[in-house]
Amino acid sequence: MRKLNVEEMGRLSAEEFREAEKMPLVVVLDNVRSLYNVGSVFRTADAYRVERVVLCGITATPPDAEIHKTALGAEFTVDWVHYKDTTEAVRCLKAEGYHVYAVEQTEGSVMLGDFHAEEGGRYAVILGNEVKGVKQEAIDLCEGCIELPQYGTKHSLNVSVTAGIVMWELSKQLLPHSLR
Repeated sequence: MRKLNVEEMGRLSAEEFREAEKMPLVVVLDNVRSLYNVGSVFRTADAYRVERVVLCGITATPPDAEIHKTALGAEFTVDWVHYKDTTEAVRCLKAEGYHVYAVEQTEGSVMLGDFHAEEGGRYAVILGNEVKGVKQEAIDLCEGCIELPQYGTKHSLNVSVTAGIVMWELSKQLLPHSLR
């Protein structure tokens, strides 16, 4: 086996990415403190052609050197917007026709593997603060909550790791067949 070089991988240019068909998914970050987590989410959002990233509250916005360290330029390819408050973002997304779900451990949450997206639906997932998770006011506005199964002693995963798992799983349902 031989590793492929960048040219052999056939990656899109930044301009081609902007024009390319996207997965009908928006990733919302609710008061995420770590700029490295924000950058990592951008990079993963680029990998899965997510429509946009919504940054809320204290979540830092590009341009920022620390975001860039983990985003590696994805903060320039993935569309993003900032809202002062997550509940405002959720209301706007719902008005745009998105099905909005929090990624959180709640009563009645659905395990990620059991979540089934409607064909042709547009989705938004909210990922929360590293300590407090998704705020309850945002959860109250959601259609439901998605939970990641965990089998160890810890009750949560790093927010950027969670984002990657959720984007990967939802890409299986939401990415157009031509991109898979």
